[in-house]
Amino acid sequence: MSHTDKRIVVIGAGIVGIATAALLSEQGHAVTVIDCSGIAEETSKGNAAALAFSDIMPLASPKILLKAPRWLLDPLGPLSIRPSYLPRLAPWLWQFWKASQPGRLRTSIAAQTALMRLAETEMMALVERAGIGAMVRHDGSLELYESETEFNATAHGWKQRELAGIGFEHVRGGRLAELQPGLSPRFVAGTFVPGWKTVSEPQHFARALWTHAERHGAVFHKAEVRTLERSETGPAVRLTDGTAHEADRIVVCAGAWSTRLINPLTRLRIPLDTERGYNTTLPPGAFDLKRQLIFGNHGFVVTPLETGLRVGGAVELGGLDLPPNYARSKSMLAKAAEFLPGLKTSDGVEWMGFRPSMPDSLPVIGALPEDPSVLLAFGNGHLGLTQSAAMGRLITDLVGGRTPAIDIAACRPDRF
Repeated sequence: MSHTDKRIVVIGAGIVGIATAALLSEQGHAVTVIDCSGIAEETSKGNAAALAFSDIMPLASPKILLKAPRWLLDPLGPLSIRPSYLPRLAPWLWQFWKASQPGRLRTSIAAQTALMRLAETEMMALVERAGIGAMVRHDGSLELYESETEFNATAHGWKQRELAGIGFEHVRGGRLAELQPGLSPRFVAGTFVPGWKTVSEPQHFARALWTHAERHGAVFHKAEVRTLERSETGPAVRLTDGTAHEADRIVVCAGAWSTRLINPLTRLRIPLDTERGYNTTLPPGAFDLKRQLIFGNHGFVVTPLETGLRVGGAVELGGLDLPPNYARSKSMLAKAAEFLPGLKTSDGVEWMGFRPSMPDSLPVIGALPEDPSVLLAFGNGHLGLTQSAAMGRLITDLVGGRTPAIDIAACRPDRF
């Protein structure tokens, strides 16, 4: 290593940790990734496979708040809260309300737009360097509406995307049927986003990026991190077996588990919580799906994968410890069967993942206030795959002492 290269420990082998390790190792840093599960074995294993670069609208908005009273009444709806978890969620909901106010909302949209532009540039460049372009599908997405009222309610979001230079096409009739044959006639309109991309299979894609990181010297250590420590020579990661890994920088990319690691080190309390996402993956041949379909009013998507067809999404705010409610998977699958007549719903595999969710829909990027050698990179919600290469680029800039590629003030750890 040269004097500018550093020993980096990345905690977390999800897609954000993998992309961060890839970009750091490309720069010549000695990177060790530590995870107790394996490469892309948790949330990055079963996501909806989208590179959703046009998804710039935060979850927090006045429109969402108007629906809040229904959240507790519909445990199978697109956004639900476990009643038993509500007391613990209250501080997060307070920040969510504040993030929905007009000034904060404008800030979040601007920051998300800049992050998405960087995400697309960095991801496509990383895909090319890794030689895995064949794993990315460029079919676009199709969002579907069951009524004119539902379609008109999305106008503000599409206006914001138009201002951001994102291309889309509102479609009806024959054009709608051309983009996806076999739809239920209940859909009166749709919006086609040609720049939307999907990956062939999320875990396969993540592991292919990890192979690229390995080629540049990154190594993986399967172990559970007990604590973060500081010695005379710098920060260290203490494992549950008692051993320690010293480093020049530690990067926390542990997704929904991140604050459990950093809370003992800091007075800062980051309002990270968990969007529990559910899905069912059906075998190949379940339906002739041309591209990812988005049922926005119902909060789920259907994605074509090389391994089959994935029906899933929605948000359940319920933390890390409550048992899964797979009735949510079954509810989405039943709706998909109504929306796609002829869908074969047998032999599906159900799954749940923990998305790391921030109240303003922006990730946490930056140094721990008490220790600049500990860098934080988590909180992307359902956009971890989409934003992973951007997160890696920004962390690589910080490690290298460079000005970050975009302004990350809106993502700073202490913004709340």
